[in-house]
Amino acid sequence: MKKLLLFALLTFAAGAQTLSMQECVEQTLANHPDIKVFMLKVAQSEKSYDIARSEYLPQVTLVGEYDPQRTYVLQQAGQFGTVDDEGWFIGAILKQKIWDFSKTSSLTKASQIEQEIAKLSLDDAQAIMAYKIKSLYALMALQYEAIKVRRQDMQAKQALYEQSQGFQKQGLKTKADTARFQAAYYLAKEELETAQASFDKSRTTMSLYAGIPVKKDVKPDIRTIASDAVNLKNIYALKHQVLKDNLQLKIASKQIDKNQKLHQAAKASHFGSIDAIASHTQTDMLNRYDTSTVGITLSVPLYSGGRLSAEEQRMQIETNVAQEQLASKAIALEEELENLFLDLESYQESTKAKKAQLVSAKEAQEVVNARYKEGLSTYIEVLDSAAFLLQAKLGLLEVGYKQRITLNRIDYLTGK
Repeated sequence: MKKLLLFALLTFAAGAQTLSMQECVEQTLANHPDIKVFMLKVAQSEKSYDIARSEYLPQVTLVGEYDPQRTYVLQQAGQFGTVDDEGWFIGAILKQKIWDFSKTSSLTKASQIEQEIAKLSLDDAQAIMAYKIKSLYALMALQYEAIKVRRQDMQAKQALYEQSQGFQKQGLKTKADTARFQAAYYLAKEELETAQASFDKSRTTMSLYAGIPVKKDVKPDIRTIASDAVNLKNIYALKHQVLKDNLQLKIASKQIDKNQKLHQAAKASHFGSIDAIASHTQTDMLNRYDTSTVGITLSVPLYSGGRLSAEEQRMQIETNVAQEQLASKAIALEEELENLFLDLESYQESTKAKKAQLVSAKEAQEVVNARYKEGLSTYIEVLDSAAFLLQAKLGLLEVGYKQRITLNRIDYLTGK
């Protein structure tokens, strides 16, 4: 019988799904639609850059026209007359930009910077998604351990309930003892079911994000919420790294560069452009002949209703806005970092307190349970000691979870 039981336990353990946090992150980054959207935006920005860069290259246009009936004016013997006949022409025009006062080069550089912004936005989206998945995985680990703690609590209260029934039959305890332990047992059972439901919700969410099935018997790595000591000196040293490597700050800085290039392009629009033109046309309109043209054209906008000046001023304002947004993001980032550091310090102290509370709760429960059997303690004291132990266990798990979320957030802010 023991061998059969051992075999069943081993079979169950072998069938349980083990899921690492890194696997969840990798699967989510590979499958989530939001990440694919940013990948497409990178490809879109690359094509926009190709479009801007094409302005440097020769532009060749094929033109043609055919008129089944066309009226031609002719002069014969000092008189003007008309003739209706068909006509057509076909030709090619080559246009090459020579100089536009750096308008095209500025637009091309702006498009290149936009491409860099798209890639940084993709990196940021991946970092945010990784932060979400790591936090969700830590929540699953917390809930998984909470289920174990609440199951132990339920089993302990079930044992107390059954024990009280025996004492009542022997006349050692009252009916009130049995009723109170029964109520505590049912409440613990309800809380266990609630904890299981919360875990199942997180498990379903993880399955949807990662795009992989997450089984009911999944076993998260509980080391992700271990209440380990954190070297705060190393954490504080990250502050300068965050201000240097934060992706949001990089994007804001690139946006300033982009707006400056667009402002330069808007200023250059006032001066027009110089282009080389070459064309060759074959015409058949009563007479058949070829025409060729090679030359240089100058196009200068003299009056545009104030549009060019307004565009230049708008881009100058956009640049100023981007600069202020960068400064604002830097302030908000530094504020968040300081709060995260303070939270870590608090969690370090909370961890020590919770561990001491857990040791005290275990010792107190052993004493109270022993005294209750001897009739020296009441059922209220027994339940109070059980509640104190439950709170200590869950409290320690909660501190470890909060510490992990904080560390995950710091990782995101450093661009990891």
